[in-house]
Amino acid sequence: MKTIILHSQDLSIAKLVAQQVDSDIQQKRTHFRFTTNKTIDLNTLRQMFKCDFNFAPDHFSTDQAALFVSDMDSTLINIECIDEIADFANLKPEVASITERAMQGELDFDSSLAERVALLKGLDVAVLEKVYTQKLKVNPGGQALVQFLHKKGLKSAVVSGGFTYFTDRLASDIGLDYSRANILAVDKGQLTGKTQGVIINAQAKAGFIHELCEKHSLKASQVIAVGDGANDLAMMKVAGLSVAYHAKPIVAKQADISINIGGLDKIMDLFDE
Repeated sequence: MKTIILHSQDLSIAKLVAQQVDSDIQQKRTHFRFTTNKTIDLNTLRQMFKCDFNFAPDHFSTDQAALFVSDMDSTLINIECIDEIADFANLKPEVASITERAMQGELDFDSSLAERVALLKGLDVAVLEKVYTQKLKVNPGGQALVQFLHKKGLKSAVVSGGFTYFTDRLASDIGLDYSRANILAVDKGQLTGKTQGVIINAQAKAGFIHELCEKHSLKASQVIAVGDGANDLAMMKVAGLSVAYHAKPIVAKQADISINIGGLDKIMDLFDE
């Protein structure tokens, strides 16, 4: 038997789904569930009803979940910060093209990051403030999700191949417990075109999860990891539950859960309330 989650509160859709999957409707606070022994193609349901559908994970218990770790750019927030910084140097199309290829898994992340950051050399650090205040927004449902998880007693973190200027500020603003990202080097108020310290790449993201697990005496199986690009695959693999959020095909194909239509708050549906 499989349990299907319909990430919607639309009863009319739920009734149609119940007919499709030959199941009674289980109405929850934020969603509907259906238990069936029929072979179901979720992609068919997704296309038919234009809603998010997932199988309730049978290898992961939300009762045991203790840590939530999210990528930042295009996952927790609406933009790729480096692309928007580049916009102030009139280089957004060039940088965004490299970013897209890196997130699709077509380019080595470390070298692509170095290439993009080098193009930012000479920009005034004030552009970082402008990007944060004028362009950056938390993706729909993100704030509600973080508040929900904290009420459930989970620790939370953001980890990014982007920059600490944004992760640290974001963590403070929405109440995340931890943040980790790359450090932009600055000299005399200008970006130097380089980063400082260890590059936060795919392996470093996975290492961050292990680090937090060790700190809080947790198992990686208690972690929910969310991402959208190839740089997130390593951390999603070590986590107990992986969620692809409006993700690249390479990520959606490997994740346990996919949210392609709704907001981050759809992750709350996994808690069966």
